[in-house]
Order: sequence, then C-alpha cells, then structure tokens
Amino acid sequence: MTVATIEAVSTALARGRGGGGPAPTRIVVAYGFWIFLLSDFVLFSGLFAAYAVLSDQTAGGPSGPELFNLRSVFIETMCLLFSSYTCGLGALSAERRQPGRFLIFAAFTFVLGAAFLFIEGTEFAAMVRKGAGPSRSAFLSAFFTLVGTHGAHVTSGLIWLAYMVAQVVAKGLRPRVLRRLLCFSLFWHALDIIWIGVLTLVYLMGAR
Repeated sequence: MTVATIEAVSTALARGRGGGGPAPTRIVVAYGFWIFLLSDFVLFSGLFAAYAVLSDQTAGGPSGPELFNLRSVFIETMCLLFSSYTCGLGALSAERRQPGRFLIFAAFTFVLGAAFLFIEGTEFAAMVRKGAGPSRSAFLSAFFTLVGTHGAHVTSGLIWLAYMVAQVVAKGLRPRVLRRLLCFSLFWHALDIIWIGVLTLVYLMGAR
C-alpha cells in the first residue's frame, strides 16, 4: 500500500468520524426525525401489547363485538388511506416546485384527516353515552388509550400541515421548507402504518 493510499484512507476515516466538520443540516434532520419516528413506534408497540393483554378484561361490561361498527371503521380507514395518497402527491408537487398543486393536495389531505377524526370522535361519544367509557373496564381503558393516542397524533399532524401550508404561502418552496414537508410526509405515512395495526388488532380481531 502506497503512502498516498494510506493518506487517502486516513482522510476518509477522519471525515467519517466527523473530522471533516459538522454534518449537513439535511442529514442531521433526517437522522433526528427517523429517531423520533422509531421512538413513536416503540410507544405504540407498548400500547398494542397492553391492549392485547387486556382485550378480554371486560369486567362484565360490553365487549368489542357489541361496540364496534365496522362500517364506520371502514369509512374512516378509507379517509386516512386516501389522505396518505394525497399527502404523497403533495410532496411530489412540492419537490417539482409546483406550489399551487401542493396547496390543492394539502387541502384534500387536511379534509380527509379531519373527516377521520370526526368519525372517530363520533364513535367515542357514542360509546361513552352507552356507558362504555374508558373507566368501565380494563379493555375499554386500553382501547381508548391506544386509539385515542393515534387520534392525538392525527390531530397534531393536521396542525403541522396547516403550519406547513402557511410556510409555503409565506416563504415558498425553499430547501428548509421542503425538508420540513418531507418530514411531515413521513410522519403522516407512519400514522397510516400504525392505523393498519389498530384496524387489524382492535377492530377486525376484536369484532369476532
């Protein structure tokens, strides 16, 4: 191995350890956001496990088959899945520097996400009116905690989307704004993945 080769390898290793200076902002943001998403998956894994353990602990109260309306669940699932599709189209429009198209798809995403929350809130209110609130049994406590936490994430996502729309209108599609839009898109798609787990474990298996 020549001296030049050794020097080249040493330089590359030094840069890999940070010897070449701080990492670009886009890399730091990407790593940080992926860590956030993974921590969120860990949170929901714990909630899924708790629900799986407590799903049959009804304390003589109503169970899943008595409470779940699969027709409403299907509609809210379609709302969330289509919102993920429009979110993806909005992200593509932003990358292609088409702010008008982005704003249109962002509006569709917001409306579909809000419809999902409305249906979920209606379901919660109907259950509480029937005396099936979160304090009724361990099963219902686990149900409201799991599904409600997902709903809280969707709510925060809609607030985030409204903020991003305001940024695009005020600042345009600058690199920093695009990075934030990409992070939002990843977050919204992650909520879809988690909802599929909720749909399967809570509603489809619970309605049997």
